Amino acid sequence: MRRALALTICFFGLLALAAALNPLAALAGAAPSKASKAAVASADSQDPDYWFQKGALCATYGNNQAAVNYFGKAIALDPTHSGAFFSQGVSYGQLGNYTRAVAAINRAIEMKPRNGLYYYGRARVYLLSGATQNAMADFRKAADLGDEDARTYLKSAQ
Repeated sequence: MRRALALTICFFGLLALAAALNPLAALAGAAPSKASKAAVASADSQDPDYWFQKGALCATYGNNQAAVNYFGKAIALDPTHSGAFFSQGVSYGQLGNYTRAVAAINRAIEMKPRNGLYYYGRARVYLLSGATQNAMADFRKAADLGDEDARTYLKSAQ
């Protein structure tokens, strides 16, 4: 459900961007001109959310290496983007690079220590790496912070 919603939002966002650049061409289904493409590329290349969303889309479809790179671009443009650090960490975890995964998620937690999702994500990485005790501690912390997925996991683990 979340993937479908993210894709729908992304699609309509791209459609709105195309319409803003060339309303008649977008309605007619025409491809944007080279000048329009260059304007979009240069405007987006400095927007950390653009790179974050590209990373999220890649991660959604399992291209975690590209996702790591795009999240890195978002971080380079906005070193306070906790979501980019968290998402990069999750993608590193999917790639089996648990040391980098935990380090990236730790950065996100440093920025937003009350975000239960971040502890839940780190717990999942710990599980993948075999660090079960660390995982359980993070699941409990995430549950204490109100994360429903962590609460569900703890109930099922009993």
